[in-house]
Amino acid sequence: MNMPEQGLKRDYSHLIQEGKVHSSMYTSDQVFDDEMEAIFHHGWVFVGHDSEIPNTGDYVLRQLGKQPVIMTRDKDGGVNVIRNRCAHRANMVCGYEGENKKVLVCPYHGWVYDLKGALIDVPHPDGYPDDFDKSQLGMVPATQIGVYRGFVFASLEGSGITLAEHLGDATALIDRAVDLSPEGELELQAGWLQHRFKANWKMLPENDCDGYHVETTHASFMHATDSQAMDLLADTDAEPPVVRDWGNGHMEIDFNVAYRSRNIPFEWFGRVPASKLPKYTAAMIKAYGEERAHELSVTGPPHAIIFPNLFLGELNVVFYYPVSANECVQLYTPMSLKGAPEVNKRAIHQTEGAVGPASFLIPEDVIIAERNQSGLSAGGQEWVDLSRGMHREYEEDGKIVSHMSDETVNRGFWRRHREEMLRDHSA
Repeated sequence: MNMPEQGLKRDYSHLIQEGKVHSSMYTSDQVFDDEMEAIFHHGWVFVGHDSEIPNTGDYVLRQLGKQPVIMTRDKDGGVNVIRNRCAHRANMVCGYEGENKKVLVCPYHGWVYDLKGALIDVPHPDGYPDDFDKSQLGMVPATQIGVYRGFVFASLEGSGITLAEHLGDATALIDRAVDLSPEGELELQAGWLQHRFKANWKMLPENDCDGYHVETTHASFMHATDSQAMDLLADTDAEPPVVRDWGNGHMEIDFNVAYRSRNIPFEWFGRVPASKLPKYTAAMIKAYGEERAHELSVTGPPHAIIFPNLFLGELNVVFYYPVSANECVQLYTPMSLKGAPEVNKRAIHQTEGAVGPASFLIPEDVIIAERNQSGLSAGGQEWVDLSRGMHREYEEDGKIVSHMSDETVNRGFWRRHREEMLRDHSA
């Protein structure tokens, strides 16, 4: 298979075209290394949620591209994202998540850092000269950190744009999720369920907003459960779901269109009647008023990707990190709504049924992704086709929209991917 290159640099304007992508974009180690630098080190990446670290000294460990990082809550209440590397001999300062910390101490030689990563003490300081400058030997923070409604994003090396510019109109997707809380906040305290895929990381966001595979890949789920998804697709009197390209690589399967058309409260929540959620319904009316509370009960949360690694999957928060060109990890947690215990209890059970170890959906998605990765090695064809629905796309409120089964959103994802791979990050 011929790999189009310019010297040692790949020609991403050729490898990523409108409606097709070269197979090497999923299999090449060089492409993977370029992605880590361009997208995961210089771009805006989801790190975590600030509710995971509610107290001073709380921290979690994450991976941004090839770099391990720590997300901490400092004594001023701020959220920090710092590289998990001691400035002395490069040992990982934190090797596991555990109890709340007053300081961060490297286990190798005992260098001590504050919760922002500044070096505050070293053992046996007489081994260094009087002009030893601790201020120059801290744990290095991400160049840019931003928080939107509790969702923490960072750019390790600096992206050249603000978080607001990166998110663009897709803030509405996050708003749609968070506004389901009568207190306007999420509390992600249930822990993360991890799944390891022997597949390229891009297959996960591609699949999560792919409406074409559902009736085939998840046929057993559709037949075994009373899923509202089948009703939405079968109802000829209601507006059908669509896929929506929000720009900047953000994308959605917009079930909201169908839910709004049918106007049935909590249809998105397994058709739970409002009478089963009396305290939640009352709290929402008190917080938003009857009209807005009813609207939120009808439309529900989004099913959307925030480029490159965050998936808002109904009442789940999902993110992924790449391991290699042929491996990645996906992490799930229920989207717990602050002030909504009735909803949260049911949401945990839904997460167990959808993505738990013995669930309906995730085992099938894992198998398909890994078969995809294997199939790419078969050869014979160099390109992966993403052209479905190009002839019937239309524009709505400045966004490209099409039939739920079309690959409109995948093309939007790849357009942003190509932009990042072609961007000059040396400036």
